[in-house]
Amino acid sequence: MKSRSVYIVDFENTGKTAVDLIGGKGANLAELYHIKTLHVPEGFCITTEAYKSVTENNPALDDLLARLGQLKATQGKEIRETSEQIRWMIETAPIPGQIETEITRQIERFGKEQAFAVRSSATAEDLPAASFAGQQDTYLNVIGNHAILASISKCWASFFTDRAVSYRIQNGFDHRQASLSVIVQKMVFAEVAGVLFTAHPVNGNRKVSSIDASFGLGEALVSGLVTADNYQVINSGIIDKRISQKRVAMVRLENGGTIRREIDPKQQEDQALSDEEIIKLEQIGRMIEAHFGAPQDIEWCLAKGLFHIVQSRPITTLYPAPQADDQENHVYVSVGHQQMMTDPIKPLGMSVWSLTGGRPIFRSAGGRLFVDVTANLSSPEGRQNLLDVLGHSDPLIGDALSAIIEREGFIKSQENDQSKHNPVKSHRGMSVADILAEAGNDPNIVATLIKISEQSLSVLKHEMGPLSGTDVFDRIQEDMRQRRQLAFDQKNLSVIMAAIHASAWINEKLDEWLGQKNTADIISLSVPNNITSQMGMDLLNVCDVIRAYPDIIRFLEQADKDGNFLDKLARFEGGVKVQQAISLFLAKYGMRCTGEIDITRTRWSEKPGLLLPMLLSSIRNLEPGESKRKFEEGRQKASEKAQELLSLLKALPDGEQKAGETRQMIELIRNYIGYREYPKYDIVSRYFVYRQALLREANRLVQDGLLQEKEDAFYLTFEEFRDAVHSHALDYQLIAKRKAEYLLYEKLTPPRVITSDGEIVTGKYKRGDFPAKAIPGLAVSSGIVEGRARVVLKVEDASLEDGDILVTAFTDPSWTPLFLSIKGLVTEVGGLMTHGAVVAREYGLPAVVGVENATKLIPDKAMIRLNGSAGFVEIL
Repeated sequence: MKSRSVYIVDFENTGKTAVDLIGGKGANLAELYHIKTLHVPEGFCITTEAYKSVTENNPALDDLLARLGQLKATQGKEIRETSEQIRWMIETAPIPGQIETEITRQIERFGKEQAFAVRSSATAEDLPAASFAGQQDTYLNVIGNHAILASISKCWASFFTDRAVSYRIQNGFDHRQASLSVIVQKMVFAEVAGVLFTAHPVNGNRKVSSIDASFGLGEALVSGLVTADNYQVINSGIIDKRISQKRVAMVRLENGGTIRREIDPKQQEDQALSDEEIIKLEQIGRMIEAHFGAPQDIEWCLAKGLFHIVQSRPITTLYPAPQADDQENHVYVSVGHQQMMTDPIKPLGMSVWSLTGGRPIFRSAGGRLFVDVTANLSSPEGRQNLLDVLGHSDPLIGDALSAIIEREGFIKSQENDQSKHNPVKSHRGMSVADILAEAGNDPNIVATLIKISEQSLSVLKHEMGPLSGTDVFDRIQEDMRQRRQLAFDQKNLSVIMAAIHASAWINEKLDEWLGQKNTADIISLSVPNNITSQMGMDLLNVCDVIRAYPDIIRFLEQADKDGNFLDKLARFEGGVKVQQAISLFLAKYGMRCTGEIDITRTRWSEKPGLLLPMLLSSIRNLEPGESKRKFEEGRQKASEKAQELLSLLKALPDGEQKAGETRQMIELIRNYIGYREYPKYDIVSRYFVYRQALLREANRLVQDGLLQEKEDAFYLTFEEFRDAVHSHALDYQLIAKRKAEYLLYEKLTPPRVITSDGEIVTGKYKRGDFPAKAIPGLAVSSGIVEGRARVVLKVEDASLEDGDILVTAFTDPSWTPLFLSIKGLVTEVGGLMTHGAVVAREYGLPAVVGVENATKLIPDKAMIRLNGSAGFVEIL
């Protein structure tokens, strides 16, 4: 039999490093116990070795655990039945004699009448990445050896409550790998108890402490029996108090256990903590936070004038705050919401995108990039420009920024207007002459800009091929510098902005003059030089080639998306022809993929199977020749609308002038708006060249034994990767750390707007005359359609049918081929000029974007009505 020290550990003899032995809660309590200024009730831990002695070497239990390990979170009935059997088996198992003796000895040194709290402490609990809060059981006011031993067995069994099992499945924890300790701690009979968050649990503000407090034991609050008081505190100053009616409290029974009792009606609306106690508790919380180095979720009790701390865990739900270089307030806007890419980006992708933009005001947080707009908000001109540009594109960002602007003194005013250096200007107040002055109205300009880009890309490919070592990194940085010069060339930027301003002018003026809304949507149908919409048309042409060969269609329906199906096509009739059609498509668009602004993402050329869902959906839902027919229909509709508008305008007072100005803006839109998509295509084309060269260097590091696999290089920044190639050395612990962080970041939802305090500032839509149960969003492409909602989270999982309305988190250019197979689009992310919106308008596809939580609020296969003119969705 093992020695006593293996099964029993006192708080005073251990600390936060003992998670494997006493679980997360036990380790944190032991650490708190060593802080001399805190009051932490005495106690001891029954280690995970004791739990293992009860649960290991049991074939029947092993069989049940194996069955449980094969279940998915959606198999609720099977989870319940299997978990119940496991709990019964553990709870009825005898505690080995020596362990029981050691537990009894520990209890008796406190005295036979001592009451205890018996609490579970799992090894996969109170961790930085997952709290597992409330997943196992706690027993309060337990008195006597027999009752304590029974409670310990119940705690062990509670490791397999339905909720604990489901939580582990959802978070990817192995039931066999995690283990359980039990805390036996002197009971504190609280007059008031509650929870203290050292950061605001909803908006994330790190300066705000949020305290929930109620009378009696904390069990009433945790179990939801009572609505607690809430106090908000900043720097020992109470900024908000909400006093609730506290009808019941949990109190102790004389012989053990607890009972719910009604609170005296005269006391129900009393403030549970005095103002002095609130401030004292906040100070205790800040001390604990400083000790652990992260915001904490703290459980506390107040008894006889003393605060007792009975638990502290990291708050795992907070979005990381971008780090500022000074102590001033800063405001950050999400890059991902502008680029339609809200997934986390690996370190190499983050650094390459930052270098591409060349903007020192980028900040990373939670695996995403944010841009610091503080300087823009520091002057009236900058604020107005920012609201006009971002607010027009994404009203939720605009409303959040407006809320920040209204906070007096939050952003310091500056005399120098930083916004004057911002090349992107608002359309507000621009005349036709102003818009034409930006870039003229010459259709040849776009062709010239595209040719310059193509020539530059060709030189890059030619020069990059023979390079190796640090020369690769130097050439990439030189290309980035040259591309930035091209991108910020006044003519290049002016073409894009002139089209955007012309669209805004058309929409505003024709609404004012004719009462017609969003007319630019129709004017933008089937414009030339839109590389993204052209990609969708070209994929339809590939589908037309495939349609002639039923055997190939059947093969593609069964093909492995992760394999290279192209090599197997030659064995079919027409296979070579199909192979050539797909290869030509990949030669032009193979550098694209979902989340393409992240250079670490696998490209279509590297895994052609990613195209299969789009090919099959188009073959299934569209007719041959659809590509040319759709484009011509759109062009004709745009032409007819232009003629209708000009005719109506001529009949108005000053009609000739209005018609003349409108004609110029229509021509400008038709000539220039398609180019809006080209700079992204240019960047992604260069990224593919960079990626191929960088992967060659990563392969060399694998061959030399520095990397285990080439994809590990993705967890290095661009400069770290270069240093590794130069010095032939790297820190693999850093890679392992970042891999773990990336898994955590995948679970986070990035905010549109966040401050340097970590506060997430959310905006709201101005609902107007929406139907009562409508889900609001931003109207970006006109039209009203009804159809079946298909909720798709990954483009490779898309299986669409004719008449479906696509509902997804976000779309980037890689989703464009699917647009021709659907009748409407709903996304959680997006703005008026993001890629999905631009292409949806060109295809004449009704679309509403920026619909928060659309993939959760709209059930898959539900019938919905999408109003792309007013900007809302209804579930029918």
